[in-house]
Amino acid sequence: MLFDRLTSRWTLGWLLAALGVPLLLATALLVGAAFTRGAAPTGAAIAPVVTGPVATEPAPTPAESESVPAAAPAPAGLPVVDYGPAPRGFPADPESADTTPLTAGLAPARKIAAYDAPGGRPLAFLAPTISGVNLTMPVVDRRVGWTAVLLPSANRRIAWLPAGGWTAVALRDQLVVERRTHRLTWYRDARPVRSWQVSLGMPGQATPLGRTFILGRTPPPEAVYGGVDIFALGAIPDDPDAVPTGLRGAHIGLHSWHNDDTLGENVTNGCIRLTPSGQRQLLAEVRTGTSVVVVDQLPTPRAAG
Repeated sequence: MLFDRLTSRWTLGWLLAALGVPLLLATALLVGAAFTRGAAPTGAAIAPVVTGPVATEPAPTPAESESVPAAAPAPAGLPVVDYGPAPRGFPADPESADTTPLTAGLAPARKIAAYDAPGGRPLAFLAPTISGVNLTMPVVDRRVGWTAVLLPSANRRIAWLPAGGWTAVALRDQLVVERRTHRLTWYRDARPVRSWQVSLGMPGQATPLGRTFILGRTPPPEAVYGGVDIFALGAIPDDPDAVPTGLRGAHIGLHSWHNDDTLGENVTNGCIRLTPSGQRQLLAEVRTGTSVVVVDQLPTPRAAG
């Protein structure tokens, strides 16, 4: 059972911690029952789900309709994207380091096929939930009749989806992490709200660069997390074999710690660690599907004159 496997990972992970092996902050494994199915975090400012037509693009003209690549039928035996590494073959995110806010998300209403290009090959299915958590993915590009989203359980990869079978979701927030300055900044409507110093991944297990998103939240399994819920991100370690054996298959996470002694240092197994008060604020205000961008450093604004 999935629960048994995840429970085993938690147990071994904490044995490693007791021996002084740093835990991957992303040990926020999505144990299905640990999430509130379909519910928003208590007190969260959730953007409204668009209940109008599923496709967000204007109706194409006859000439445009002729140029829209048709979606090839998806074989029933394709894999379904879950908490494990996503299937190979999906294209790279062409704007992975772009910090432009992603203001639209997409939530599957049923199992839908994911393609490697508009009119391309179907490689997998995306389901409405992953480990019991409602799935919302940020939209990164559009073509007539097609929408590209950040792919969960993968780093710097996108999937193309034809119209139909999903609803649009408005996204107001964005989290930007700068590795050089160990700084996380929360933006709302493209304006900075708060900024915190964070701990990041150690050498060999660096926090992955690029765009990802908040996949879901789970209660802390141990007191070492400071008693605050954990955000699991859509990203996974760049080198899964570099993390301790008990953490194989875990996602990168965003969470607090029982003390703030290592803020500003590279000490984690790839995850993002901030203060308990900062984590509580993000949990209360930021919804799933919100984009998270990790860059080495933001450009320095050029002085006028």
